[in-house]
Amino acid sequence: MLDTMITKSDKPKCHCGVFGIFDNDTAAINTYYGLLALQHRGQEASGIVTQDINQKKNSIFNVHKGEGLVSEVFANPKIIKETLTGRAAIGHNRYSTTGSSNSKKNIQPFVVNYRMGNLAVAHNGNLTNARELREELVNEGAIFQTSSDTEVILHLIARSKLKNQIDQIKEALSRLEGAFCLTILTDDKLIAARDNYGFRPLSIGKVNGSFVIASETCAFDIIAAKFVREVEPGEIVVIDKDVTDESKIKSIRISDNKFPKKNCIFEYIYFSRPDSFIFGHNVDKMRRRLGKILARKYPVHDKDGEKVIVISVPDSSNTIALGYQTELEKEGINSKLEIGLIRSHYIGRTFIQPGQANREIGVRIKFNIVKGVIEGRTVVVVDDSIVRGTTSRQLVNLIKEAKPKEIHLRISSAPITHPCYYGMDFPSKEELIACQMNGDVSAIEKYLGVDSLRYLTVDEMLEAVSEAGINNFCVACFSGSYPTNIDTGFKKDIYEL
Repeated sequence: MLDTMITKSDKPKCHCGVFGIFDNDTAAINTYYGLLALQHRGQEASGIVTQDINQKKNSIFNVHKGEGLVSEVFANPKIIKETLTGRAAIGHNRYSTTGSSNSKKNIQPFVVNYRMGNLAVAHNGNLTNARELREELVNEGAIFQTSSDTEVILHLIARSKLKNQIDQIKEALSRLEGAFCLTILTDDKLIAARDNYGFRPLSIGKVNGSFVIASETCAFDIIAAKFVREVEPGEIVVIDKDVTDESKIKSIRISDNKFPKKNCIFEYIYFSRPDSFIFGHNVDKMRRRLGKILARKYPVHDKDGEKVIVISVPDSSNTIALGYQTELEKEGINSKLEIGLIRSHYIGRTFIQPGQANREIGVRIKFNIVKGVIEGRTVVVVDDSIVRGTTSRQLVNLIKEAKPKEIHLRISSAPITHPCYYGMDFPSKEELIACQMNGDVSAIEKYLGVDSLRYLTVDEMLEAVSEAGINNFCVACFSGSYPTNIDTGFKKDIYEL
């Protein structure tokens, strides 16, 4: 029997990461490093496109992309040094949302040559009206090469009858619904854009006089770029040779209408790195606040008056656990933050034989327990979310092998009950454990085998991030209340190859 790759995860999948840089001597290498910093946002594939001038003084686009991690796709140094020449570049890390993960054609950035010249696009997010637009374009004669919603954007730009390229891009983006953060490379410009609601983060930086665009500011830090500002919701930013300082960055509104901010709250809970600055605030600070609210609302006491041991499920929950334990101490509960789980970062792609005896091997490969920390103790396991519940259950069973006194699970988000249409990839609603158990937390608690399970409520999550504006967040995956119209007939696999 063929080996089966471990693919199912108990975490929501990150969408994608985008990067761009303009007028820089080492555009490709800086893009490579930027994508390394954004690796957490997509691990399926990676690509870089550079703009250069050939011997005939014509603009040319150089492309390299492939399946795998950034370090794997660009393992050969000649790719950066000899293939990806030029002073402007955009890059993309991919996790598939719309579009098959198994099709190499879907690896971004996408490149076309049309009547206005070369054009490359990298997209983070998910378009909710992609099916409608695609069908319209096909009926008008468009031929699609991929199953990705991003290709819709290229066709809309290329088929625009407007004569100015920026006007073409604005017209195309005005027709999009849902979530998008874009980096667009033309023969003489780097363009960035963010949807009207601002679901996903996108920022502008500067390094050695060159402007940089990235999904998260951690990509600036790795190349020593200075954070300038965030791209505003509904804004198109144009950077060309005339933009010598931030005051000269050209800014265009996609729409004259006003839209409410609807930042994805999961960016603070799980997706973004804690060292990033998004939505006007530091991720680290917000995660600590989530942990503090969790401790204030749902503390744990040791039944014998002994010290409570707090551990995180590394790595995304580390900061939340720190906030949780700090608040327990403030509440007068004797506690200590410990490293009870060790995570291997070097497992790569893992294959197992099917069968009952091997179903938990994925968790054992990924995590190991520190038995001396856990044995005989009341342990609070702090995690950011539960999706299917399978990994959490296996992890609890692993911790039980160390013979703790009690295991209490604390989750810094509400139960996930609805699909996301804005770039987060959950399994089907039927696979969500909160739906399987009809929202009954005690039933989930029993399934996981813990002494207690507590989630934050939606209101408690919003309380934790209220400094960024309590009404500025999308919580649709917890509440089912979507800020935009949704094509309910859309299925992720409709256009998969």
